[in-house]
Amino acid sequence: MTYLADGLRLPTNGLDYTILGIYFAVVLGVGFAARRSVKTSLDFFLSGRSLPAWVTGLAFVSANLGATEILGMAANGVQYGAYTVHWYWIGAIPAMVFLGLVMMPFYYGSKVRSVPEFLLHRFGPSSHLLSSIIFAVSSVLIAGVNLYAMAIVIEALLGWPQWVAIVVAGLFVLAYITIGGLSSAIYNEVLQFFVILAALIPLTIVGLKRVGGWGGMTDKITSQHGDNFMSAWGGTGIGEANPLGANWLTIVLGLGFVMSFGYWTTNFAEVQRALSAKNLSAAKRTPLIAAFPKIFIPMVVVVPGLIALVMEPTIGKAGSGLDYNDAIPVLMRDLLPNGVLGIAVTGLLAAFMAGMAANVSSFNTVFTNDIWAAYIKKGQEDRHYLLTGRVVTAVGVLIGMGTAFIASSFSNIMNYLQTLFSFFNVPLFVVFIIGMFWKRTTAAAGFWGLLSGTVAAMLNYFWLYKQNVVSIPSDQGANFVSSIVAFVVGAVVMVVVSMVTRPKPAAELAGLVYGTKSPGMEEAPEAGDEAWYRKPALLGWGALILAAVCYIPFSL
Repeated sequence: MTYLADGLRLPTNGLDYTILGIYFAVVLGVGFAARRSVKTSLDFFLSGRSLPAWVTGLAFVSANLGATEILGMAANGVQYGAYTVHWYWIGAIPAMVFLGLVMMPFYYGSKVRSVPEFLLHRFGPSSHLLSSIIFAVSSVLIAGVNLYAMAIVIEALLGWPQWVAIVVAGLFVLAYITIGGLSSAIYNEVLQFFVILAALIPLTIVGLKRVGGWGGMTDKITSQHGDNFMSAWGGTGIGEANPLGANWLTIVLGLGFVMSFGYWTTNFAEVQRALSAKNLSAAKRTPLIAAFPKIFIPMVVVVPGLIALVMEPTIGKAGSGLDYNDAIPVLMRDLLPNGVLGIAVTGLLAAFMAGMAANVSSFNTVFTNDIWAAYIKKGQEDRHYLLTGRVVTAVGVLIGMGTAFIASSFSNIMNYLQTLFSFFNVPLFVVFIIGMFWKRTTAAAGFWGLLSGTVAAMLNYFWLYKQNVVSIPSDQGANFVSSIVAFVVGAVVMVVVSMVTRPKPAAELAGLVYGTKSPGMEEAPEAGDEAWYRKPALLGWGALILAAVCYIPFSL
């Protein structure tokens, strides 16, 4: 277990605790208010498919603003410098646009309640059950990351041991999800989005002023780490050395295509927000609306990591007592006065609760609908599944508490998260993308492609990389390679198996394969959805162009 240095204890006072207390009261209030709308299992798991696009869009990006973003990307900023922007502009935006424009019509139009349920319709029970188990395991592992990140902040704030902080934080998240279901999680995620920005924007502004502005920060970092540390593409030629341990090819293929598309298009913790939208148009716009704030998140997450590197040059170094994960708490301790410090702590806790709530709410949906109702307790009354969902929520939080201790063994939790994504999300993406675009793909191919891709990624990481059979400079570089290996192995296996097994009849593939449609995909737009500024294509292309433009300052 990694504990924070004693010097990282935040100088909080009564004002800070008052702000924190008000926020927690509001969060529970939202949970109780949402409870009134939870009458069926569909209400609990998918908010009755009734939410507007702006709500689901903000919840979509907020659900991702957990440990992955706040501590993880700030830690990446310290460890890898400007290379971290790749996780946003090439590693998120194209995949989010693809999800909105290409995949959401299949997800929403087929009226599935989860991502694994889509595989049930496309491939059959074997792929469905395997993907459900894989997703349930990955959800509680990632929930544990957010709990651990929350524990870091609570330890710094209150001085509690991390195990106490993990238990208390987990119980609080359990309370408001169990009370109000997905609606409680989503509306709290919208609130949390603005609280997070209120915390990170002042921290970034004050930090930049302390280190002499952007120019002063850049000069100090380049003098210590070289020019490439503040360049997105510098030093990424094949055979060149750089802190990321990856070249432009592994960045583009491993992160920009395989890992990114694998995460954003198959991760039910995100897709669930879009499935709760009120109609198909709103579902398509959900990830596209989320893409625009996502483009600018590096300014308040990666930049603070760079600031921390200037202010604490020994962070992450052996013997310093500070991990890369401590970048944000270090800045909070050194820069923020009381009151503002309370807002910052509240924003961090909001981010971690959003991330954990997203994974727990998706875990209870998949376990209840795709495992319990499909294979263990079939044909029960709806109230049975509603109760099961609430019980499974508690189980998911308890397991997340246990997996939080696994996350604590990593000095950079982003490395750990990306490892999980390469194991679980990339193989799922292979199955989805081939099954969605190739009618000849068979049920057996879906199962064996998913299993072989998962096993291949694990073998690459634990055997080839960890045992030094193949030399890869960094954990992140190994994750990119694992993703490529998982994709290639899964794809080859799917093609081979498809050629020797029998596909489904074309009539059973309506709405499940590109070029076919189901009645749900012909849904007429509601009044106002046809306005030019709501056109999904315009939103998607606008996000792609804006992301490309953002690379310019980091490429000169």
